[in-house]
Amino acid sequence: MYRDHEIAVPVLVVDDDPDVRLAMRMLLRSEGIPSFEVDSPAAALDAVSRHEFACAIIDLNYTADTTSGHEGLQLVVRIREEAPELPLVAMTAWGSIDVAVQAMRLGAADFIEKPWNNARMIHTLRSQIALGEIREENKRLRTETALARQAGDMLRVCESSAMRHVVELIGRIAIGDANVLILGENGTGKSLFAREIHALSRRSTCPAIRVDMGSLPDARFADEMFGEDKPVPRSGRFELAHGGSLIMEEIASIHPLQQAKLLRVLEEGELERGGTMRTRRVDVRIISTTNADLDAAIRNDRFRRDLLYRLNAMQVRLPPLRDRLDDIVPLARHFMLRDCRRRGRGAMTFSPSAERALRSYDWPGNVRELKHAVERAALLGNHDTIDTEGLALHRLSDTPMALDNLTLPEAEELLVRNALERNDHNLQRAADSLGISRQALYRRLGKQRTKGPEFAE
Repeated sequence: MYRDHEIAVPVLVVDDDPDVRLAMRMLLRSEGIPSFEVDSPAAALDAVSRHEFACAIIDLNYTADTTSGHEGLQLVVRIREEAPELPLVAMTAWGSIDVAVQAMRLGAADFIEKPWNNARMIHTLRSQIALGEIREENKRLRTETALARQAGDMLRVCESSAMRHVVELIGRIAIGDANVLILGENGTGKSLFAREIHALSRRSTCPAIRVDMGSLPDARFADEMFGEDKPVPRSGRFELAHGGSLIMEEIASIHPLQQAKLLRVLEEGELERGGTMRTRRVDVRIISTTNADLDAAIRNDRFRRDLLYRLNAMQVRLPPLRDRLDDIVPLARHFMLRDCRRRGRGAMTFSPSAERALRSYDWPGNVRELKHAVERAALLGNHDTIDTEGLALHRLSDTPMALDNLTLPEAEELLVRNALERNDHNLQRAADSLGISRQALYRRLGKQRTKGPEFAE
């Protein structure tokens, strides 16, 4: 079975028979799939409104009417209204094809007949979960592409000569088709500029697939990047990016053994999915980012020189914020205006002393730190003008943040960002400090990224 693809989000099981719920729980647990069971349509709707699920298995017959499937069909409609993207699998003991067809017309993706075959049940569930993940990924990518286009004004906040040179260079690079390597310290906006290169290129109508190379476990590297055919066909990142761009973040973290696999695809434009010998051709532009010293990594045998040559056809080095003094206040004003619009409140401004403080601070976290500092000041400020005390730049790292008067999502967002800053944006250490798993931190970051352009590196 497909056991190495971890499913962290539970499957919702809706059935009024306790024996069925128990049997389903044991089957799913044996496959490493968490579950959440309820015994009625009302309980199912309540669960969907409160929790996130990877898939739902819905019985079509309940105590009020055990043969027509009416209650189950109504439940399909209501869940579709509450959670349009949730994959639904209908289940009936009566073998009624007509009812199953009605369920699929109303939004169910598949159906299972009781008593079920365990292998078919697991295959159906994993297929629907995989398709749901692909839909979510595509939705996220469409959002990121839209955000990258909206971020143009911010990328062109370039009163400093250093940034004027970078923006001009990116404009020239984007119209070509050569692979691009973007270098810079943490927080300089490498990921955002990578998406901007794609948005300005002739490939902009095709996907820009982003992948954090540091988060891919070695055991899953080939399947995630090149795809697999068994047990369920699944496209890898290269195939998803066909015709567009593949943005590979943190490339210095790729294990040398995996670098050799990557090099072959870059050299030949061909790959093979796991579980098949059939060769597939891909047309992808690679945009890579890193804050590491790749020359040192090559000297220490941690990075292949021939791979660097393939990735480094064109190079962009982003300057740290301390070298863009003339951009600091304009960027801060831009972030403040955007944050006020997002929260539906009147415009806030910086006092002259606050602007002097912004320019005099050394910004070790670069543009990302500036963005978060402005958002923090806007959240905690009680007046329309932010002064030096409101910025609290000298307290960013050593004083706990006041969380009074914040909503729960706002407080969670601040805590997550503070943990990332304290841990130099190391995801594992930040997750440990928050007492959550790395996957849980990724989910929270994903929700935050849908709110506005994020400096991911």
